[in-house]
Formats: sequence, structure tokens, C-alpha cells
Amino acid sequence: MKTKQERIFSSKTLTYFLQLAETMNYTQAAQLLGITQPALTQQIKKLERTVGAPLFYSVGKKLHLSDAGQTMLKSTHEILNQTTDEIQQTTSATVGKINIGLLSSIEDSAFIAFIAHYYQLNPEVEVTLRMMTRHEIWESLENNQIDLAIMNLPDETIKNWKPYASKKIIDEQLLFLHHDDALANRKRIHFKDTLAEPWATYPDDYFLGQLLREAYKNQMVDFPHVVAHFTTPYQLTQFVNLSGVNTALPTSFVRARADQIKAYAIAFDPAIRFEISFVYRKEKADIPRISNFFQTFDDYLKEKDYLSRVSENRVKLDK
Repeated sequence: MKTKQERIFSSKTLTYFLQLAETMNYTQAAQLLGITQPALTQQIKKLERTVGAPLFYSVGKKLHLSDAGQTMLKSTHEILNQTTDEIQQTTSATVGKINIGLLSSIEDSAFIAFIAHYYQLNPEVEVTLRMMTRHEIWESLENNQIDLAIMNLPDETIKNWKPYASKKIIDEQLLFLHHDDALANRKRIHFKDTLAEPWATYPDDYFLGQLLREAYKNQMVDFPHVVAHFTTPYQLTQFVNLSGVNTALPTSFVRARADQIKAYAIAFDPAIRFEISFVYRKEKADIPRISNFFQTFDDYLKEKDYLSRVSENRVKLDK
């Protein structure tokens, strides 16, 4: 005889609950599940009686998750994630899939080239690299839709780091890009000297946009006059080339796209530093193919450092 917990978290019950939580529509969820709407309603009511609280409520014709429903959804994802990880941990290091989310503002050339290198060594591992926003990355990590994220840190938007770990790839810094011949030979520039011309930069809710604003605030210098915002360094480069305004871009991107950037690049004084890192749920490190992927990546950078890989691989990819 099944226990109460087993009845709550049976595969069928979880599937019904998750489908309704995703669609928030009984008719649509029932159609996707291949059952009748009354059958779905009956199953949800049984689940609500078992947990002792309503999981959904309606406002007009719109369905919402209750507080108990939110807790149930979170617990369901945790159970599924744990089960997925336990299965993956028993699999081969050289067979399977690895899903990676890459922050869209990070130069991708070194990672594309590494995945090509990794394929030569592990042809039976299928790697997927997705360009994502920061919000999409965290949501995908939480829901176990990606195994690894490549992103900028520190990220203050996430308060609960307990389930996650990070592995640093490189220490990065932002460079000031300008068109002033009088500053061409300078190696560093003070924040107050970057205000003469208007800027283009990242949106305020983007990591690098927030990092820039915080840096100017800490130096007690007014933020530059911004005339345009773009979400990727490539877009910023194109706009800066066409308009002649200033911007700030990561060192790795400047190294990779030096031949495309029609501007001078100087380090800030003091430097605006951050890091590019792998971020993942802690259990992922115990999965053989993830562990193998990390070791192969470390070996790849031992042969040539990250910035060298960025430079050489961008040239190869552009040919």
C-alpha cells in the first residue's frame, strides 16, 4: 500500500499538476495531457485534499497558484531535479548531453572553439550552447533546463546561492572606448575624464550596465550622458563606430574584435573588475560528463590562456 507521500508525488500526479501550473487553463492542460477536463479537475482536487490546502484559485476567468501551490511547484521542481541529477550521475563521462547557457553579453569565440575541440575528444556527447539573458539563465538553472551557465559575477540579483557553485574562468575588466587622439597613448583614465563626449552603453538592468553605474557612484563622479542603450557588445561596437560616441566594453571582447573596433581602448583608474565564471547547481559537479567537461576545459586553457584563445579563435571563426 502506498504511503501518503507516495500518493502526492506519484509520476502521474506531478505531471498533471505541472501541466496545469504551466498553462493555468484546465481545458488546455487536459488536452495536452490527453485526458478529459473533469478527470483533470478530479485529480487536482484529490491532490488538494491530500496536502490539505487549495493549490489554485480563480479571479474571474483567470487561474492563479495559491501560496500552497507555489510551495508545491517549488518542491516538485526540486524532486524532479534531484531525480534527474541522480540518474545523470550514473551515466558515462563520454556519452550523453550537456546543456549550457551563455550570457548574451559575453564574447563566444573561445567557447565555440572549445566545444569543437571537446567534440573531437568526446564525439558521443551532445553539447547545446544557448545565448540567454541573465533572467533566463537563472530560471533555466533552477528548473534544470541547463547544466552549466557561463556568466558574469558577482551577481547580486540572486540572494540564495546555497544550491549553486561557481568555477572562475577569468578575471575581467571593462575598458573605456573613445575617439580622442589626445588620449590615444594613455594606459589608464580617471572617471572624471570620460565625460567629455556622450556614451552608448548597456541597459540599466543589465549586469555591466549596473556595474558601470556603481563604479561611477563609488568614485563620486556623475554618470556619462547616455544617448543609446544596446544589449550586446557587438551592437555597441557597431553604434560606436558609426556615431563616434564613447562606451565601455570587456577586455576579452576588445581583444577578440580589435580589427572591428574603430576606437581607442583604455583601462579605467581604478579598474572596473568582474569575472566570467561557470555557474551550476552543486550536484552537477558529481555527474561524470560534467566533471570531464570541466577537466577538458582546464586542460584547454593550460595550453593557452583564455584571452589568447579568444583572439586566435575569433580570427578562425571569421575566416
